[in-house]
Amino acid sequence: MHEQVLFLDKPDGAKIAYRREPGKHPGVMFCGGYHSDMDGSKAGFLHARAAEAGLAYLRFDYQGHGRSSGRFADGTIGEWLDDALYALDHASAGPQILVGSSMGGWIALLMAHARPERVAGLVLVAPAPDFPRRLMVPGLPAEARDALEAHGVWNRPSEFGDEAYPITAHLIAESAAHELFERPPIPVAGPVHILHGDQDEVVPTEHAMRALHLVDAPAAVFELVKGGDHRLSAPADLDRIWRRVWEVRGG
Repeated sequence: MHEQVLFLDKPDGAKIAYRREPGKHPGVMFCGGYHSDMDGSKAGFLHARAAEAGLAYLRFDYQGHGRSSGRFADGTIGEWLDDALYALDHASAGPQILVGSSMGGWIALLMAHARPERVAGLVLVAPAPDFPRRLMVPGLPAEARDALEAHGVWNRPSEFGDEAYPITAHLIAESAAHELFERPPIPVAGPVHILHGDQDEVVPTEHAMRALHLVDAPAAVFELVKGGDHRLSAPADLDRIWRRVWEVRGG
């Protein structure tokens, strides 16, 4: 699909790139993962399916990702959450089912806390709440810890064969303000469905499963996908994600 790329101008001068589809509500909003963008396979597939179903759909790029302004190395969880809320507020209307992938699952949970009246349900794919201090830091090699201490940044080789990307001490420190595991559960008006691959090489199953306890929802389901990796982007996985979106919406 080749929907036009549009831009939101934030008050601080940042430009947030997005693509959207008009349609019925509840709509669907996709929140991508760390160092990913809105043109990934899940975001594009869900856009096509939403269009076929006549549903409103929104996908966007955080600052420093994809076509949005800014440098990835300057980003923080708080900034990216603000980007997501700005897109929700200014590029969509009515209730939305938030689909969050990896870091986007954390962003979606934070959005449900900030805008409860706008969230009709959640579909979280390999969610990674609190990941910088709980998952990233414990797994850093000694040279990474030395680089972060000495220079405030370490260029991490990608888990998926892409080019290396920077991890900053500022990102790790700032993330503490947005951690959820020690907070009370977030009220969500609609269902919550979590999908996680049993071969996920980035987020442990136990970590994703704990996300069930971060919500107070009428229904919350954890689904372990046999043979699924972190991306859950195989054709069968994409179909499964869409079915869960449709179920959360009410069929």
